[in-house]
Amino acid sequence: MKAETDAIRTDKSDATVPWDSRTVQVVLVSTALAPLGVPLISPALPVFRDTFGISDAQASLLVSSYFLVGIVLSPFIGVLVDRLGRKRVLVGGLISFGVIGGGMAVAPTFEALLALRIVQGSAAAAIFITTVTLVGDEFDGVQRNAVLGVNVAVLSATAALFPVVGGALATVAWNAPFLTYLAAIPVALFALVTLEEPQHDRTSRGTAYLTDATRAIATVPTLALFGVAFLTEFLLFGVLFTALPFLLAAALAPVVIGLVILASEAASMIVAAANGKLARTTSNERLIAGGFACYAVGFAAIWLSSGLLSVVAAVTIVGVGVGLLMPAVDAAVSDLVPTDQLAGAMSLRNSTTFLGRTAGPFAFTGLAIPAGYGYETLLLGAGIVALIATGVAALPQTRRLVQTVLVPESA
Repeated sequence: MKAETDAIRTDKSDATVPWDSRTVQVVLVSTALAPLGVPLISPALPVFRDTFGISDAQASLLVSSYFLVGIVLSPFIGVLVDRLGRKRVLVGGLISFGVIGGGMAVAPTFEALLALRIVQGSAAAAIFITTVTLVGDEFDGVQRNAVLGVNVAVLSATAALFPVVGGALATVAWNAPFLTYLAAIPVALFALVTLEEPQHDRTSRGTAYLTDATRAIATVPTLALFGVAFLTEFLLFGVLFTALPFLLAAALAPVVIGLVILASEAASMIVAAANGKLARTTSNERLIAGGFACYAVGFAAIWLSSGLLSVVAAVTIVGVGVGLLMPAVDAAVSDLVPTDQLAGAMSLRNSTTFLGRTAGPFAFTGLAIPAGYGYETLLLGAGIVALIATGVAALPQTRRLVQTVLVPESA
């Protein structure tokens, strides 16, 4: 296994995806379940609001609370991934994700539903961390971009489908969407039977391992990438999965809102699938700058939109940005962090992205109604923030800073 891994790592210019790899198969089928977490229920937020008689901000807790525990537990899950092995943590996370998710369908109150949602978030964190770590274990260079790109493409493909499914199921019964979480159980069995545990150093222990991982990311380029990861998710979950459904709910049914979100995810899928090819001619830093530029244009276009078709076009541009940003960030972090500390670094990255996913819905619903800014004003503000991020990522100084860190390692 180690020899196979080393052979893979030697060809950094190979942009093909090894579809026959068990690692790739398990990672992709596990990743396909991730949009069950938020895109599935996002179009149904107005239904949950009306069913339980709660406010927009309270309904948005079903999005933000999902990531709340993961912010704190992700680093410790990273320790478990290295100590117990990638396979054990992934299988356990998938089973927990399915069982707890299915249990939400019989939650008697909103408080009970919210409690189960919080616990389910820790299982989701385990899935996120192990899948990205497995890719980092097995692949390097441009091929890592290619696999991560396909991983995001699968994420986007199912994220494009699930909002429509969730919106349609929510019209049948408020709790029907949660039954889809049970699909994680057979996926766990598939991983248990087919996945081989990668060879990695298990000598690190507890807080000492977290300390080493923290030191590994304590460089300006890596911390900047963590900032990019936070902002990517903060804006995406604040705008696309929270503000937009509430903004459209006055005129559109949940299933139509799901179709609008589908356009964004479809664009993300197509662009992310091409990330490996893009990485052969373009640096990760330029891909990040391009992604934020798409965010800026897309958010501004949503703000200016006056009809359904213009909204669909705008969210499609945002989807292109997602497809550029997500694989590039993970590939760049993997390039900067030693392999024996990759799980810990990715767990800290996961905490950062979960923080963005939690803070985004809180910020947008909190500022839109209680503070009186309104969702339209926040859309314009999000576009301005993304435009500033584009400028920072495109600065020549930014690219030189990353290159000075990478060149000594590759020499």
